[in-house]
Amino acid sequence: MAEDPYKLLGVAKTASEGEIRKAYRSLAKKLHPDVNKDPKDAERFKKISAAYTLLSDKQMKAQYDRGQIDGSGQQQNPFGGGFGGARQRGANGQSGGFQGGGFDDMSDIFSSLFGMQMGGNRGGARLRPKAGGDIRYKLTIDFLEAINGTSKTVAIGAGGMGGAGKKLSLNIPEGTQHGTILRLKGKGQAGQHGGPPGDAKIDITVRSHKFFTRDGDIIRLDLPISLKEAVQGAKVTVPTPTGSVSVKVPKGSSSGKTLRLKGKGVSGGDLFAKLQIMLPEASLPALEGYLSENEALFSKNPRAALQG
Repeated sequence: MAEDPYKLLGVAKTASEGEIRKAYRSLAKKLHPDVNKDPKDAERFKKISAAYTLLSDKQMKAQYDRGQIDGSGQQQNPFGGGFGGARQRGANGQSGGFQGGGFDDMSDIFSSLFGMQMGGNRGGARLRPKAGGDIRYKLTIDFLEAINGTSKTVAIGAGGMGGAGKKLSLNIPEGTQHGTILRLKGKGQAGQHGGPPGDAKIDITVRSHKFFTRDGDIIRLDLPISLKEAVQGAKVTVPTPTGSVSVKVPKGSSSGKTLRLKGKGVSGGDLFAKLQIMLPEASLPALEGYLSENEALFSKNPRAALQG
């Protein structure tokens, strides 16, 4: 004798559609063969699935409640007429199973519970494709490598990074900034069940430079010059990220004056060199004597503009 589907799901006959669904979800999580290998529970899972198929079909549920079909979907009264094909007979005379409208509903439940999709032929379930996870890696590069661009090969091991060890080649674009995340599409963990691979994400740290600083596309540096170069003017060598260049220091330049080197910054930006006059320690007594003898030349107060 077929079992009562309400009892199989542990719900009352007055249970709502939502209560029936909730009860089935709870049991399916515990009894599904993918999470429970006990043969007895596998058999019970078949029973609750059949019970839910019947009760989730409004027409079949009504026929069961009226006593026209039993818990297996078999017609109770052989003279009472059909009930819309609750079961069908195959060519071999065997029952073909429930044909109610609850299958699509069950497909949704399996999808949410186990990450699966029911097969199009209703012959079972197939695992849903799942994308692979991303791999994160931290890479530290030199200041000039970031400004000019470079190529790197990084070895990503299994420890802490996820997935098997691998080597990745990557191009560091010209002008890369500190904190940039480079994304290598498809270079992460392999996907599951035909899903696409994840990505590799490289967090870039840029080391500071001993005399260059960066301000967007502008490069700045303090350029030391001698007192003679400041007074008489001179051509001096100035370092840039792409090599040294010769620059003219105008006569009478003061500390703080800024020279602009067009196109010598980042990606076509400019470089600004701020002059800093350096006094020679060995010649200070002679300079002091010269200043004392020519005090009138240096009597003007250079801070006069700052005084109201």
